[in-house]
Amino acid sequence: MSMRFTAKARRGMVALAVVAGLALGTAACGGGGGDDDKKPRSSSSTSKESGSQPSTQENQSEAPIAELKGPSGLLLQITTAVRDTGGFVTVNGSLKNDSGEMATIPSVLSGNETEIMNNGRSLGGATLVDSKSKKRYYVLRDTEGRPLTTTGFSTLKAGESIDVFLQFPAPPASSTDVTFSLPLFPSAVIKISG
Repeated sequence: MSMRFTAKARRGMVALAVVAGLALGTAACGGGGGDDDKKPRSSSSTSKESGSQPSTQENQSEAPIAELKGPSGLLLQITTAVRDTGGFVTVNGSLKNDSGEMATIPSVLSGNETEIMNNGRSLGGATLVDSKSKKRYYVLRDTEGRPLTTTGFSTLKAGESIDVFLQFPAPPASSTDVTFSLPLFPSAVIKISG
C-alpha cells in the first residue's frame, strides 16, 4: 500500500505542476496579466500629465486672426492657418450663429461642384488666394471626392457655435499672407504659420 500511495501522490504532483504551468502560460499569452493591463493606462495618463497641448479644435479660446460676418447672423472666426509638412494648410476656427433665431446654412457655402454638393453641406466652396504667386487654392478632396472640411451641418440654433476646419494645398513657403474667401462672406487676409 505504501508504494501505491506514493505513486498516486507523484501522479497528483505531476498533474498539479502541469495544470499550474498551463494556467501561467495562458495568463501570460492571453494578456490577462495584471502588469499588461496597467501599462497602457499608465502611458495614456502619462501623456495627459506630461503637459501635451490640446489641439486648436479643442481649445478655441485663441484670439481670431480673422472674423467674417455672413448672412443670417453667421459669424466665421478663423483662429489658425497652419502649414503642415505634408504639403497642405489647415485652417481652423468656429462658425457661430450670432443672431437670435435659428439660422439655415446656405448651400452655396459648399461650392458649386456636383461632387462636393453630393456630400451634403460643408465649407467646400472656400478658397485661398495667393496674390504673390497669382494662384487660387481650393479645398482638398479625399479619394472619394468628399471635401476635407467640416461637413454635415445644415442649421445652427441661436447662439450655437461649431468648430470648423478646412484643408488646402500649401502655397509656396515664401507666401505667408493669403486671402481666405467663402461664398456670401467678405474675404480676409490671413497669415499662415509653420
